[in-house]
Amino acid sequence: MNEENQISYYSVIPATIRYDEQLKASEKLMYGEITSLTNKFGYSFASNKYFAKLYNVTNHTVSQWISHLEKLGYIDTELIKNENGAIKERRIYIRDAPYVQKNTYPYVFKSTYPMYKKVQYNIKYNIDDLFNLIIKKHPEISNNFYSILERLEFLYTQDILKYMQADKIQMLKEIIYILFDLYSSNLGSLLSKVSRDSLLNLYILAQENSTEDKLSYFRKSIINKYRS
Repeated sequence: MNEENQISYYSVIPATIRYDEQLKASEKLMYGEITSLTNKFGYSFASNKYFAKLYNVTNHTVSQWISHLEKLGYIDTELIKNENGAIKERRIYIRDAPYVQKNTYPYVFKSTYPMYKKVQYNIKYNIDDLFNLIIKKHPEISNNFYSILERLEFLYTQDILKYMQADKIQMLKEIIYILFDLYSSNLGSLLSKVSRDSLLNLYILAQENSTEDKLSYFRKSIINKYRS
């Protein structure tokens, strides 16, 4: 898979980047491109050559931009080496990027029952136990559910998770938990309709609007949106 195949993902340029007078406009733009490329795997493996071609600059200029963003604490870079010690890939990680766009969905407020009312989940695991099984690809979990997570790009490896901040991992755990609950119930067919972007937005909306049980609110928001 090459870098160009990833650019359909939306980019994010938060206020901390937009209003940082230490950054050039070109560096801010490249930061946004990096957030787009990191949406799939949690990091970007795009080369300096890729960015140089994209912005019509030299590889050296791109190297300076990346070094500056890293110096200011906006990104981290990691060099992946082969068994001979030669560099085979560079990975760029965004530090605490706000990947979710906060949209308001009117269907959330059209529910005929209170959004905060707790529900009985159809899962025999707690959130942490389920997540541990998922990241280890334990055979106890159905291959069909792994396929759903892969389509939604929520199937992360332990190598990627170690670079993610705790709140992002908790968000991932809770989204997967609710998806598995729906999958284990008579609402599993809804998962063929959901998209990654809408799930992230609904999760943020649940954080902002739930009065008691955030996960119940999130679960019911998914049902309200996708159940015809």
